[in-house]
Amino acid sequence: MAAELVALPVDVIVVEGLSAAIDPNCPVPVVAPVIVDPVRRGLAASLAHPGGSITGFTLMTTELNAKHVELLQRAFPAITTVAVFVNPTQASHKWAFEQTETAAQSLGLGNVRRVEAESAAALRELRPEVFSGAGAVVVLPEGVFYNYRREVIALVNEARLPAIYPERDYVDDGGLMAYGANVADNFRRAADYVDRILKGAKPVDLPIQEPVKFDFVINLKTARELGLTLPRTILLLADEVIE
Repeated sequence: MAAELVALPVDVIVVEGLSAAIDPNCPVPVVAPVIVDPVRRGLAASLAHPGGSITGFTLMTTELNAKHVELLQRAFPAITTVAVFVNPTQASHKWAFEQTETAAQSLGLGNVRRVEAESAAALRELRPEVFSGAGAVVVLPEGVFYNYRREVIALVNEARLPAIYPERDYVDDGGLMAYGANVADNFRRAADYVDRILKGAKPVDLPIQEPVKFDFVINLKTARELGLTLPRTILLLADEVIE
């Protein structure tokens, strides 16, 4: 589909997620509102000077993994072991897991466990026992997890464990807590880049920007259903508390 758009050609392509199908040097400008690790993945020379046909906005997903662990421990200081939900086929999963593990160990959470799933089928085969021995769960940013987030949430909630997710949509669908960039705001900002490109700007001259708006959302209904109590200090930090 990407090749067909380039062959037409169109004036600009807006793509939700960048894959190997998008060449950083393709002849059509590409605006991506939700880029993950563009420099490490070789999609840009740097954020300030992308150097190719791709520009847009990051979600700072990898950089926020340490913050997820910190918020989880502040909410539940008694936890000693964390399970980290990863997709081993995702390009950035290794960095994301390492940052999460390092953050957990720096906070005294010595035992960090990996729970892996690479597809919807693999998710459906998992049982709550996969989290056995863990006191809490960190779900890493991942397209499969997001697309099948109801299955992820059901699995974690069935294990009756506190968890933190990378996007607020998980909390809207019954997850306990989420902290991450406001995706809708990134898309609104991307409209400006599309406008500038249509007026003659080149992606190489448009820096890849970091998010400016973040959401920390808590679902108290889920907390009650799981028999969990969140401290008032955490509730006061939240941008939104779902009753």
